[in-house]
Amino acid sequence: MKSSRRKFIKTALASGAAIGLSSFPSFAVNKDGRIELTDSIFEQKKKNRNVVGLACEPLDKVRIGFIGLGMRGPDAVSRMMKIEGVEIKALCDLIPERVKSVQEMVKKEGRTEALEFYGSENAWMKMCERDDIDLVYSCTPWDLHVPNAVYAMKHGKHVAIEVPAATTVKDCWELVNTAESTRRHCMMLENCCYDFFELATLNMERQGLLGEIVHAECAYIHDLRWLKFDKEKGYQGMWRLKYSTKHTGNLYPTHGIGPVAQIMNINRGDKFDYLTSMSSNQFGMSIYAKEKFGENSPEVKQSYILGDMNTTLVKTNKGKTIMIQHDTTSPRPYSRIHILSGTKGIAMKWPQQKIALEPDAHSWLKDDEYKSVMAKYEHPLAKKNGEKAREVGGHGGMDFIMDWRLIYCLRNGLPLDQDVYDAATWSSLIELSEISTTNKSKSVEVPDFTRGAWKTTPKIGIVT
Repeated sequence: MKSSRRKFIKTALASGAAIGLSSFPSFAVNKDGRIELTDSIFEQKKKNRNVVGLACEPLDKVRIGFIGLGMRGPDAVSRMMKIEGVEIKALCDLIPERVKSVQEMVKKEGRTEALEFYGSENAWMKMCERDDIDLVYSCTPWDLHVPNAVYAMKHGKHVAIEVPAATTVKDCWELVNTAESTRRHCMMLENCCYDFFELATLNMERQGLLGEIVHAECAYIHDLRWLKFDKEKGYQGMWRLKYSTKHTGNLYPTHGIGPVAQIMNINRGDKFDYLTSMSSNQFGMSIYAKEKFGENSPEVKQSYILGDMNTTLVKTNKGKTIMIQHDTTSPRPYSRIHILSGTKGIAMKWPQQKIALEPDAHSWLKDDEYKSVMAKYEHPLAKKNGEKAREVGGHGGMDFIMDWRLIYCLRNGLPLDQDVYDAATWSSLIELSEISTTNKSKSVEVPDFTRGAWKTTPKIGIVT
């Protein structure tokens, strides 16, 4: 946020007044001192039917149209061609060369040529308007996720969009309202729920090995300075860099929070109640820019808003707590942390996968004991697809399992493992963490995108 806007928010909060901003919902301070979202426009579509557990007509073949063939799109097309019951129907990108390159890949696999859409910023709309596409798969920059998804759903398509699904609470509600009114699936991709250890710990929790999970920790810690400044891989105006110059808080909570939210039954028996967030100042971007481009370079003179490390704490309605961290600036190893602390034990993924269990939970399991537990609780999806997933790849295979499961559900008319409420809830943490961070870590209410349905929605079982 610009400095003037930040000061305006602080002034309004100090007086307890409700305010309205173009990029924020209205909010006010409640009696407990928390920032509470109050904008009535988010309640305007209560008449819509809830899409919890939405099951749509089975599709014998899933005809997919892809938007965005830059960094993530080609790999998604490649993975989908290795899944039964998929037709690569259409390819779309602003840059013609990308479409042509992926088209050659499609033909090399012996598949029918896909329809091509390119050269215009509205080409993707023409693709969505066709009646021979079932699923729109969006791998575009963040600010296009919601426009892609909403337009596709309004034209009768299911949608799968890269993370985050949206970057503002208002856009999260737009996804929810559109999915409810159109009765179409809206799933957020690349959410890490299908990584092998995360699947195993879901299985452990469901079978009671760890007891009741009362606290979890997760993160997206990934040094991306090189990518933010890369003019070739940054694509259209280096959009990742722009977010670092305009926003703070947690810009990417979804990788870590996805598996944790599923394991802790968020939107399915529990919900996020409120959060508080704090960021360190910005140091790393300026240091990197100076070392890479020189002391007097435009990159050094640029102002960077995103704090190096953000820590967000979430309290759930049932009294559980979650810590979420974000750091794409510091020189340190990649980590999503993934710690689950339960009443019978603890599981941890980074920096090393470990498990400790009662009655000797003060010590980690020895190697042979750990391997035995992991073998016993290997998730059915990993058993079925693990070998092929590792061969195909995509974040070590989890992207393949995710795509396979999406197609399986669409072909069999099953509800998806992640629905639009998950996409909205997990993504809403972006703006909410920024509001808290810029207001001295004041607590912020998390909207209930299910409008109360979380109370009666059963938790996701162990997918078999």
